[in-house]
Amino acid sequence: MAARDDKMRFDARGRDLDEAVDILQAGYNGRGFRVAPTEAPFSFRHTIVGDGAMTLRSTMFMGRVDGQAAAGDEHVVHWLLDGRSTIDNGRDEVAGAVGRPILFPEGRDFEFTTEDVNQSLLHLSKSVVDEVAAEQHGIMPGTLRFDHAAPVSSAAMQAWHATVRLIGRAYLGSGEPSDLMRTEMARMAAVALLDTFAHTSSQMPAALLAPRNASLRLAVEYMHASAHLPISAVDIAREAGLTPRGLQQAFSRHLDTTPTAYLREIRLERVHDALRAAAPDATTVADVARHWDFAHLGRFSAAYQQRFGEYPRETLHRG
Repeated sequence: MAARDDKMRFDARGRDLDEAVDILQAGYNGRGFRVAPTEAPFSFRHTIVGDGAMTLRSTMFMGRVDGQAAAGDEHVVHWLLDGRSTIDNGRDEVAGAVGRPILFPEGRDFEFTTEDVNQSLLHLSKSVVDEVAAEQHGIMPGTLRFDHAAPVSSAAMQAWHATVRLIGRAYLGSGEPSDLMRTEMARMAAVALLDTFAHTSSQMPAALLAPRNASLRLAVEYMHASAHLPISAVDIAREAGLTPRGLQQAFSRHLDTTPTAYLREIRLERVHDALRAAAPDATTVADVARHWDFAHLGRFSAAYQQRFGEYPRETLHRG
């Protein structure tokens, strides 16, 4: 097994307010951070250990911070060790409590407040969670939607922290974890995430679960993971180990569609989800459409209206 080249270790601390704000904004897709002093003298510390699949982080920030953040392409869970926090202010607001794991809202910016906070965080790649969800529960990649505001039971909290302690021992112990150990720890975290937080999803079509259709499943999973990229049927066929003609035949026989039409449906669903979650004053239909590789906005708008019964601008302003 080749050594991973995405390993991360970072430790910053001190009393420089501008440095602290820059680090946190960069780490959490943040903007508009506003800091106010509290009774505690200002200091901060931010640590990261992990890799591209998963990182464990800790943040201590003495002061009050208000601003916007976003999870990006990761699922981000945080829990307080001390201090006060709220996330998704003004929408589905959740107040922090010591030890309670809280998931960042998905697919959009959110407002937050922290005050004299000391917290732990786990960042987990969405692709890892999709892979585990597909393998263990037959969930279609890209269709998981977590409810960050749903309550977490005491038993789920205990199980979550037991998993995190095990991961922490592997990552923070005396020896460097092997690449295989890192992979298994990330998968373990994905299982814990699925068990801890309420979510909805779509099941894979039965045809994709049949072992004989493994190549078709690879194609579909690749399409979900890469829907924001300008991929072609040739790219999809190559990823699945099929010829372009074989790919066309597999989609026609088992899913009654074409690869191009299937990819368009994935992208339309992603745009629909993004527009429902977005704030009209923070994004535009054109920005969301371009992100999901719709280059011709007129054709996109017509396809969207046919699929969802309303124009994309109506979804954005209704969401």
